[in-house]
Amino acid sequence: MAGSIAAAQEPPPAQFRRQNGPKPRSSPPVCLFSDQIAKVGYDDLGPIYKMLGVDACDLSVQPGGHITPEHADLDFMRGIEAMTGSGIDVFMISTTLTSPSDQTVRLAMQWGGEMGVPFFRPGHWKYTAAEIEARMIEVQRDVMGLTAIARATGISVGLHNATADYVGGAVWDTNMIIRGIEPRWMGYDFDPGYASGQGGPEGFATLLRMVLPRLKMLTARDCYWNKEGSAWKLVECPLGEGMVDWSQLFAALARAKFNGPISVQPGYPMKDELKAIRTDVAFLKKQLAAAYG
Repeated sequence: MAGSIAAAQEPPPAQFRRQNGPKPRSSPPVCLFSDQIAKVGYDDLGPIYKMLGVDACDLSVQPGGHITPEHADLDFMRGIEAMTGSGIDVFMISTTLTSPSDQTVRLAMQWGGEMGVPFFRPGHWKYTAAEIEARMIEVQRDVMGLTAIARATGISVGLHNATADYVGGAVWDTNMIIRGIEPRWMGYDFDPGYASGQGGPEGFATLLRMVLPRLKMLTARDCYWNKEGSAWKLVECPLGEGMVDWSQLFAALARAKFNGPISVQPGYPMKDELKAIRTDVAFLKKQLAAAYG
């Protein structure tokens, strides 16, 4: 743990000046997870984001992402400056990594904080053969380590509710892990599609109430249950075509004055990926306009 905090507090290069990051907003910015167009280098992302109608970037830091572990020390500042230089703010940094002792995680949170990126999303912790409570204690140790780095670097962490075989898939388990941690530094990246799949309409409303006080960001996903033979499967679909009650969701966000990022990351089959992204972005902006005015 001490090593994690010390690494996070290492000073940036002498020629570097801390940046203020995105300007405050009265409504959530619609971001695009950069891994959706991973074949495009970060120097060329800005114009494509503008063409898609996206407000900001959710920057991928992972193997095969725009910032890779092997080049993270060189590419963080370059990648963020390339986006902001083209007029696209970086509101989030996302990774598949989870350990606070991982050098890439420490670099992501350090450079994100230094360059004014407000939010960081780690990867997912899978439930293992260990007892559920034992596994949650293991995850809590990692979460406490991430919180210490967040406090040292000034970047807030949001934990994503994935599918049920991952810690946090039910949301209540994340609540048990983080409820004693400072809300400023640790909260939720709420996924309404997976939450609707887990809880149904009534359960979704309850989970939304649970996460709102600590909500950092939102992953925009829609899903429905489909029976294939004798097995039920949760299927991702374009926004507005699944189980999510988007009007209820955005009305609650507006009442709470939520202005954190909403990340678009379609996971359904797409014939034309850019067209699908543009359609999802337009859907979100219509919902935002109706709820926030």
